[in-house]
Amino acid sequence: MIPAYNDYSPGLSQSERLMPQEEMLETGRRESQLTIGLPKEKPYDENRIALVPEAVNLIVENGHRVMIETGAGNRAHFQDKEYSEAGGEIVEKASDIFKADIVLKVGPVTSEEIDMMRERQTLFSSLNTMHRDREYFRQLSQRKTTAIAFELIRDASGTYPLRRSVSEIVGKATIMIASYYLSSESYGRGVMLGGFPGIHPTEVLIIGAGTVGENAARVAIGLGAMVKVYDYSVHRLRRLQEKLRMQVFTSVIQPGLLARALETADIVIGAVHSAQGKAPCLITDEMVSNMKSGSVIIDVSIDQGGCFETSRLTNHNDPVFIRHGVTHYCVPNIASGFPHTSSFILSNYFAPVLVEIGRSGGIDNYLRMNYGFSRGTYLYNGILTNSHIGELFHLPFQDIDLIMSAFRG
Repeated sequence: MIPAYNDYSPGLSQSERLMPQEEMLETGRRESQLTIGLPKEKPYDENRIALVPEAVNLIVENGHRVMIETGAGNRAHFQDKEYSEAGGEIVEKASDIFKADIVLKVGPVTSEEIDMMRERQTLFSSLNTMHRDREYFRQLSQRKTTAIAFELIRDASGTYPLRRSVSEIVGKATIMIASYYLSSESYGRGVMLGGFPGIHPTEVLIIGAGTVGENAARVAIGLGAMVKVYDYSVHRLRRLQEKLRMQVFTSVIQPGLLARALETADIVIGAVHSAQGKAPCLITDEMVSNMKSGSVIIDVSIDQGGCFETSRLTNHNDPVFIRHGVTHYCVPNIASGFPHTSSFILSNYFAPVLVEIGRSGGIDNYLRMNYGFSRGTYLYNGILTNSHIGELFHLPFQDIDLIMSAFRG
């Protein structure tokens, strides 16, 4: 459940309730009433929805309109009736959803969806840069779209709140998934993850000491597994040990050490993230061939190309393949396999943000007021503002702060 902003007067902060009537009227003129559209996700392996019914209720109570395409929440186990009772409007046609001021969806928009968009709309969605092409940005640019990517949004401390929250789910999920396949007769060795008296504990090797690695280690240790964590940064390894509040085997990434550790590992989690958009390939085909038959690889870095030479993209309908006797799980959106929980994660972030956008007078004002959030903008009124995307696809780009100043002027 997402709490309302106040108990007495939806849409007004405590300070606004104490203002003289004239000042309240002036503030009200600056606020905007938003229309928000939630389309049904088209890719068959995307099961999440960006707002849960409780969040829709909060937004509607603050004076905004929320349209939900019929069946949009079904795969996350949220029914149309729940959204309707929360004050949302159930819409039959996807084309009507794409008339909203703000289109909020989980996966990137498709070419067909862009064709339904009108000019100067705002789009919130994931981007997955490695799987986009020049045409994607050209189409959105022609619509003069302002587009914000989930994974690029920052908070006041400069960290990535949505990326972190989703990574926490992914880290825990990797151990659950690996445990399932390790115990499988077809894909594993009938081994139960953990440790038992008189039996050598399961060995879990984690490459990457970030949020995914931390949460994977926490769950694996809780089950009694022997955990080893490798990373390029000694600082991240030290920070990981401090967060886990226990001594864990850690090492900087060195090919020789890593190769020897792989030979005895039962589960290997690849969770290396690159700021440049492409993960480094750390594990060669030969290193995988020397692993135990029936061991399991989870390549979390597959959305950036993968950190195993043997990896190839899979999906939730066909998630694994076997190479050199080793089971590979290479699904890019692992969190979508837990859509109910993951939808709450997204919703808890976006519901208060949407209310604040309305209070600030619209997306333009909000971007000017919130520096961290504005870093998630890769298109502003159709102009590319992300230097990494510009360099990757050889597209011209401009600084968003300069552009916003020019539009304001």
